[in-house]
Amino acid sequence: MIWGFSFVAQRQGMEHVSPFTFNAVRFAFGAASLIPVILFNRKKQRSTTTPQVLFSKATINGGLCLGVVLFTGSSLQQIGIVETTAGKAGFITGLYVIIVPLLGLLWKQKTGRGTWFGAILAVIGMYFLSVTNDFTISKGDSLVLVSALFWAIHVQLVPLFLRKSNALHLSLYQFFFCSLFSWLAAIQWETITISGIQGGMWPILYAGLLSVGIAYTLQIIAQQKAHPAHAAIILSLEAVFAVLGGYIILNETISMRGMFGCGLMLAGMLLSQLLKSKEA
Repeated sequence: MIWGFSFVAQRQGMEHVSPFTFNAVRFAFGAASLIPVILFNRKKQRSTTTPQVLFSKATINGGLCLGVVLFTGSSLQQIGIVETTAGKAGFITGLYVIIVPLLGLLWKQKTGRGTWFGAILAVIGMYFLSVTNDFTISKGDSLVLVSALFWAIHVQLVPLFLRKSNALHLSLYQFFFCSLFSWLAAIQWETITISGIQGGMWPILYAGLLSVGIAYTLQIIAQQKAHPAHAAIILSLEAVFAVLGGYIILNETISMRGMFGCGLMLAGMLLSQLLKSKEA
């Protein structure tokens, strides 16, 4: 739900700042929000066990790798969302629920018939949602679609780095590096103004503290025990809340053709996991 409504905040924030600046401040807030939580946990651990090392090489390297993926995915999404609606961006991003198990083939994870059936439905739905009558797709939709690949890569990589890292520490580093890369990109290609950041502060705060600080961290904590594909299906429900938020807050509308496409995509996302569970 938090991520779904974050698409609304991302659209609103673009009225005041540019994409890289938005992400730079957003992920900086997300990283900062974890510092008191980590300090509290370390203080609590001292009374029972030896606290885990914050500056371990494994955690820093893992955070750097995840930060690169996060930076790429969030940048593509943020640039793309300027030219599409919050609802469409939410559903297109949700396609990573299909991409995750397909990527799992690289890690020799089993992919059943349900995944392929869901992928077919999702692709057909994507056609109805984003491809126009003259068989073109907008630049915004295309960028968001590519970003979905990086969200899928992120979901697959998280469990690998959690083997040697603390979940909160890993989150802190990935947010820090994502913010750092975003600042460097913003300095290089955008005009950063204090007035712009102040004007978009509420959307940035929501996206930073709730979407990044809370939601992304909960994802990493949950993935300590959840299978990547199972995590992806739960995360994909953000699409529903993205459409709802866009309709209520931004007065966005989707055509009947688009709604039909959304329905097929959601069905594909759900069936790919439900059928997979039965096969297992």
